[in-house]
Amino acid sequence: MKIIPLSEGTFTIDKTKLFVPFDIEKNILNERPIGSLLVEIQPFVAVTSKDILLLDTGLGFEQNGVLQLHSNLMNVGINPSEVSKVLLSHLHKDHAGGVAQRKEGISKLSFPNATYYVQQKELEFAFEKGIPSYIPEELTCLKNNKQVQLLHGDGVIDNYIQHKITGAHSPFHQVFWIRDEDEIVFFGADDAPQLQQMKHRFVAKYDFDGKKSMELRKEWWEQGQNENWTFLFYHDVKNPLFYYS
Repeated sequence: MKIIPLSEGTFTIDKTKLFVPFDIEKNILNERPIGSLLVEIQPFVAVTSKDILLLDTGLGFEQNGVLQLHSNLMNVGINPSEVSKVLLSHLHKDHAGGVAQRKEGISKLSFPNATYYVQQKELEFAFEKGIPSYIPEELTCLKNNKQVQLLHGDGVIDNYIQHKITGAHSPFHQVFWIRDEDEIVFFGADDAPQLQQMKHRFVAKYDFDGKKSMELRKEWWEQGQNENWTFLFYHDVKNPLFYYS
């Protein structure tokens, strides 16, 4: 399996929920508002024996009318039309911003040949909760769309992609295991966003159920060591991937 992080940059985020670009060589974290977190934004593309998978879709930023996520894919030799499945852990704006793209006043899914997988309850919750964590306007394309497969709880996609609702970072957040050719790749999204969080026990105030997130991280870290998982860290500035082998 080939895994490629698609970094969209480093940012700080505080209680305003705004993602502010951060230059590690020039900026100083202590000069940002109190409580600011330093995070990377990086979806992943996984080339398996069956699919080209995209795990979450980033912030949805564009440059000269081109989606940054599309540019990042093309820079590693993958045409966006080749993506066959889009796996969505949850629909917070930094994970689902690239779900759709608006052109000439019409909003369309960003990956025309892909099936999108999202929990139905997460989609409903996104429209119920709204701004600032969710941007419903950007998610409208997920409703009543033939390309979208609404998931109902835990299960397995095509006999090799396991998904499980945790309700840890957010009420209907889900995580994925991709099992292909004796490899196990784990994507914990915001339940397990950074390597250091796997190694230290703490309760994060920004989680829906911080204690559950903490316990799950401990469980996954131990199981991953025993089963040689590859971990994908969506918000880790220095360690997007970690291999147990």
